[in-house]
Amino acid sequence: MNQQSEELFSKAKRLIPGGVNSPVRAFGSVGRTPLFIESAKGDRITDVDGNEYIDYICSWGPGILGHAHPQVIKQVQIACEKGLTYGAPTEKEVQLAQLIQELMPSMEMTRLVSSGTEAVMSAIRVARGFTGRDKIVKFNGCYHGHPDGLLVKAGSAAMTTSVPDSSGVPVDYSKNTLVAEFNDMDSVKKLFTENQNQIAAVIVEPVAANMGVVLPADGFLEFLREITREHDSLLIFDEVITGFRLSLGGAQEYYQVKPDLTTLGKIIGGGMPIGAYGGRRDIMECVSPVGKVYQAGTLSGNPIATTAGIETLTILRNYPDIYDYLENCAKTIEQAILDCQKEELTVNRVGSLMSIFFTKQDVVNYQSAASSDTKKYAQYFNFLLDHGIYVAPSQFEAIFFSIAHSEEDIQKTCAVMKQFINENM
Repeated sequence: MNQQSEELFSKAKRLIPGGVNSPVRAFGSVGRTPLFIESAKGDRITDVDGNEYIDYICSWGPGILGHAHPQVIKQVQIACEKGLTYGAPTEKEVQLAQLIQELMPSMEMTRLVSSGTEAVMSAIRVARGFTGRDKIVKFNGCYHGHPDGLLVKAGSAAMTTSVPDSSGVPVDYSKNTLVAEFNDMDSVKKLFTENQNQIAAVIVEPVAANMGVVLPADGFLEFLREITREHDSLLIFDEVITGFRLSLGGAQEYYQVKPDLTTLGKIIGGGMPIGAYGGRRDIMECVSPVGKVYQAGTLSGNPIATTAGIETLTILRNYPDIYDYLENCAKTIEQAILDCQKEELTVNRVGSLMSIFFTKQDVVNYQSAASSDTKKYAQYFNFLLDHGIYVAPSQFEAIFFSIAHSEEDIQKTCAVMKQFINENM
């Protein structure tokens, strides 16, 4: 029963656009009323009607330690007693920036902000300021938050609602955004040939995770590194999702490709709102008050968010076996799906990021991701939810794992997924 969720959603729709504060939460593509959550602990999430679910959304990635990790909660409680915000520098900002630099050496300098969207918006401004160029290359289906200039052929909820471009974005603003195809080197070469000395940066999710999980083809990231260097452009890795998830040093460590700038979010806040952008010292010294690229934020470096982030990253650093455990959890579920031997199923996985696509095609870019049967995904989602398993209410999102996922819950998930596949495909 979801009576209270239904009542809250009805009320919310009168007060909040669509009844939600982020579009994918509306459950629109799965034909269901969204669950209103009351609490979460470990790998379980509980709605206002008292229904408990094994959670594979993990707040869309930040919950790598599971919900309400006791060490993180303890430190946050201590920090709250000292005040929620100061509007002034704190030692914890320095500590978090130092920790990020230690774990992700390409980020020689870091500026903290309040969201991944803000991080991306700022990184692009810096790239333009540093190079003196206006144009940016992004990839079809890659989502970088909602800056106006990047809501062009975006992924995530934009795919779910079949609205890849947003109203309200002036044509004159988006004209400096060039769109290439993910994993297609020729499409990138063409843009550089047609826009000589005009491209400030290429921004990419090193693992695309907002059209479902799509891995970079062998050599693709290395190619982006090479072509940007050849043309005196910058390479920006959007690691809001992959940062500290694929490895302690993110996707750039996992694939051994060093970008010029990196954007972070999600895990670095330990569940609190935060973002960060950073990279080469000579580039970041363009940022005010040192340089001429202006960027500011009232709640940037918030002491509560930095506390949660420091504690989370410290735990990840001190217990590197965490990543082996996460990967084993993901591998177990991946193998259970593959064991069903259904041609119309494709599984993409890297580390603890995974997606299931209801298509016969290998999913390597936006077009092949979009070939997935979204009606079948909706059926799959509802079956899992009815059996106590909470996955993304959209085909074009990832399954996330946490260290709180027990072997028992992983095995239960495998059994339910196999039951759906065998009975419905």
